[in-house]
Amino acid sequence: MFENIPGEVGLVHVGERIRKNDMYVELGGPEIKEKFELVKVRPLEDVHDGAITIVGPDLADMDSSKKYPLGILVEISGKELEADIEGVIERRIHEYTNYIEGFMHLNQRYDIWVRVSKKAYNRGFTTLKYVGMVLERLLKNELPIIERMQITFYTDAEKISPVYAEAKQSYETRDARARGLTDDDVDVFYGCALCQSFAPSHVCVVTPQRYANCGAISWFDGRAAARIDPKGPIFPIEKGECLDAEKGEFAGINESAKKRSLGEVNRVYLYSAFTYPHTSCGCFEGIAFYIPEVEGFGIVMRGYRDITVNGLAFSTMADSTAGGRQVDGFHGISLEYMRSPKFLSADGGYARVAWMPSDLKEQIKTFIPPSLADKIATEKEVKTVSELRDFLIKNTHPVIERWKTEEDAAAGEHAGAVQVFSGGDFPLTAGGFKIIFKNARIYADKVVIIPVQPKKPGTGE
Repeated sequence: MFENIPGEVGLVHVGERIRKNDMYVELGGPEIKEKFELVKVRPLEDVHDGAITIVGPDLADMDSSKKYPLGILVEISGKELEADIEGVIERRIHEYTNYIEGFMHLNQRYDIWVRVSKKAYNRGFTTLKYVGMVLERLLKNELPIIERMQITFYTDAEKISPVYAEAKQSYETRDARARGLTDDDVDVFYGCALCQSFAPSHVCVVTPQRYANCGAISWFDGRAAARIDPKGPIFPIEKGECLDAEKGEFAGINESAKKRSLGEVNRVYLYSAFTYPHTSCGCFEGIAFYIPEVEGFGIVMRGYRDITVNGLAFSTMADSTAGGRQVDGFHGISLEYMRSPKFLSADGGYARVAWMPSDLKEQIKTFIPPSLADKIATEKEVKTVSELRDFLIKNTHPVIERWKTEEDAAAGEHAGAVQVFSGGDFPLTAGGFKIIFKNARIYADKVVIIPVQPKKPGTGE
């Protein structure tokens, strides 16, 4: 099936990581603004079957010291195809391109990040057309209802812009459609196991009001995928009995999670970041992170390059949040979930959000209650947790009402002590030390950490 493609193509290569020293070239990624992958259903006469086009420099023409934009436009046609399938096939791009030895694909939609290894390039993987050939063969093999397919790769910084705008509009149209449905309106949710090769215990649950963590699969996408590929990685989950309406716990989800995670995950809360939060894979668009000093949440998205208000970068928190774990207080989320009325609803929703980057705040401002918009701090107003606390007091953020309740409880249980940390299985690294707090809530009068210096040989000092 892949005899004319340099290198191996197969499931064994999923999860391969290409580090900078092993990289020939990088496309997309956090430093490139315009990148996308888009699938569109077109009329039969508009699709030239088998055509693979490169708009811009191909791999052989690229300077390995530079970073390039990347757009992947897959146009398909077939009498049985409907627009609902577009988002499902887009997510398959991530899966199938990772089958290629020496080719690393991360994330989805407008956030893709690709690296090609030096070894792959040196053995002849010198054109993106090989990527197109793999996609075409695997997608047609899995979905025979695709009758024709053409693929275009955009690597030119100017020519990618109009297609990037089309992609963003397509994503928004799909997402807006899903917002009209509630979790109470349906009897079936959907699960997605596409990321289990990276996070074996992760089971993504997709509901009308809780998008997949990657932001690429809506409830409608899940329904379409399960119908056309009943044995595929996206599958129906019967809701079953509602065990906790506030937190979003359903018997059917618990049963499915236990089965799919091989017993690692037994309970899931859809609408809370505490106790039994939804697992996080690694493809999540953002992280909701608990800030114990203010009893509130910070939100950070993958593209944010600075240090967040708690002193950690997105990458640091992502390493600790991902992997299919349930980390109390650290919660992988999608941007579309932030537009849902169920967003952290069991924890207080936006009345519990204390900080987020200014760009993100602008992006979702129409979904933040007007009474709270000016009360949520950004990096423009505060840089530290201490400054955040002062900001929340000054702006009478509703989260401060929780402080007195928390302090009263702490005073009764731990007289004379103050809370210094609470959280899940979360490591803090600083000055050579790595401290892992596992479901901890620690109170102390004072905490002093002193590094122990190695003794000088022969001195006893």
